[in-house]
Parts: sequence; structure tokens; C-alpha cells
Amino acid sequence: MDTPSDGTRQDDMQNDDIRKIRAVIFDLGGVVMDSPLHAIARYERDHGIEHNAINHSIVAIGESGAWSRLERGELTLDEFFGPFEQDCREHGMTVDARHMMEYIAEAGVARPQMLEAVRCIRAQGLGVAALTNNWTSDGESPVRSLFPVFIESSVVGWRKPDPRIYELACGELGITPAQAVFLDDIGRNLKSARALGMTTIKVDDPDEALAELTKVLGFPLST
Repeated sequence: MDTPSDGTRQDDMQNDDIRKIRAVIFDLGGVVMDSPLHAIARYERDHGIEHNAINHSIVAIGESGAWSRLERGELTLDEFFGPFEQDCREHGMTVDARHMMEYIAEAGVARPQMLEAVRCIRAQGLGVAALTNNWTSDGESPVRSLFPVFIESSVVGWRKPDPRIYELACGELGITPAQAVFLDDIGRNLKSARALGMTTIKVDDPDEALAELTKVLGFPLST
């Protein structure tokens, strides 16, 4: 039976190392913290707006809309309110944007099990990063200190699912996309990450997502 040369074995080992998971990238809202989508749903319910109508309008308008421009840092929060309300009017809704954003701010509470998972991952020597579509605000994220790499759409000028923002996160971590696990609660963001070669986990239920991540990493995510 033929046996592979030492060079072939070395190549296999190098390929295995390239594929090995070396970092976990976390979305913030909807993963590490409660989802802005849940907050918007509460606003819709409280104000008699059809469920998911606001999110549908954001997606329909796309990259030229006020929401996308806010997340790319092209609008301040104060500059966002008027254009966003106009976007909503064009889709048959009357929205008080300032009040809606207050709902979102109130939802920005960290999930303890996610914070514990981040600590465990770091303790194992893997890289961790936050990759968030956000907007400029007066305060710093309460979870920022947990993440050595913290990528904000409003700072870099790209927003998920633009492939460039994932590549930037991997570059900051010193890894290839194939060496990353990415957690997000929005399917189109995960699709773009998968296309680059990342392992992806959709976060609907945080505990179920962490169970899946545990299987991928091979060590417990709680102490």
C-alpha cells in the first residue's frame, strides 16, 4: 500500500489548521443583547401598526433608506428621525421615530448566558469579536470591554450583509473566514457570512444557539 510522503502529511496538517475554528464573532442586538426587532414589534403592538410592517419597509427601501444610512454613520440619530418617518409614510405608516428608538434603547439589556459564553471562549484562547450594525450615540456599549475586536457599522461605513465588514472583522482577528463562527439573528446577515466560508449559527433562542455553538467548539460555555 502506498503511503503519503511527509510533504503530503504536512499539507494535510496545514489544511486542517486553516479549517480549525480560531474565533467566534457575535452580533450584539438579538444575540448578546435583546433584539431591536423585538422592541420594534412592541412599538408596533402598542401603536396599532401591523406586525413586522416597519421592518418590511426598512428592507423594501434598502440601502438608500434612512435606517441603512443611520447604520452606516451617514446620519446622526437626530438627523435620522425625519427621513425615517418619511420612509414609513411612503409605506402607509405613521411612526414617531424618536419614540420608537426609545423602545430600542430600553431593550439593550445583555443576556447573562451570552456574556458567560464570551468569557469561556476567551479563557480557551480563542478570539472573540463583536460585529454590529449600529448608530452613533452618546454612550458606549456596556459590553464593549468583553470584546478585544469591536466592529461598528456606523464607524467603518459598511453594514451587514456587506461582505467587506465580515472580512474586516476577520482581518482584525488575524484569521480567515473559514476559521470563524458567526452568530446573528437575521438570516440575510448569516447568508453573506456563509458565502465567505464562515460557520454560522442563527440565534432565535439564545440557549439553543449556545448549545449548537458548544457542539461546534467542543468545550462547555458555562462554568
